[in-house]
Amino acid sequence: MKHLITLTFFLLTFSTFAQKPCEYATNVTDSIGTYKVTNEYLISEKNFGGTSNYIFFSLAKTDALPTLNLQLIQKSKDFIKADCFDKNSKVFLQLQNGKIVTLLHINQENCGTLIRDKEFNNRINSGIFVFMKDNYEELKKSPVTIMRIKYLTDTQDYIVRSELTSEMNGKVYHPDTYFMENIRCVE
Repeated sequence: MKHLITLTFFLLTFSTFAQKPCEYATNVTDSIGTYKVTNEYLISEKNFGGTSNYIFFSLAKTDALPTLNLQLIQKSKDFIKADCFDKNSKVFLQLQNGKIVTLLHINQENCGTLIRDKEFNNRINSGIFVFMKDNYEELKKSPVTIMRIKYLTDTQDYIVRSELTSEMNGKVYHPDTYFMENIRCVE
């Protein structure tokens, strides 16, 4: 029995210290306040028929307010429709435990930027979403299975995979546990 208790204690201690340290793209503290942003993380990648769509997340903390930075990058030889964020835009995250977490867009309209090169049209759109206090804790407990983004004129659903090997850079990502692993970095 003593060995079982000792083994349990060891495993719990090991798993506590096994968390990766937080990596920040920006970490500034000055007289105005504190601003931290985690590195961008690939959540969704779709390549089909000469069109590529990428969704990246990063978590930010401005003083005491944690937010989600969502960046949508689209690349195509064809025309790219603008999906705009406005004050009514939302991100809905359905968790594996059945709960739904809603994030609200800040009151700033943004339709992104269209950049043309010789071969492709590229659209980059970014949105900042705030967490609701009542369901923030749920993101730490359960993986995300489905993400719905409500734009100004459209709604799009994305299946959030447990493992994603990017065609863009060959790296392996685990989008479903992104919040479980990283939300502590902005608390």
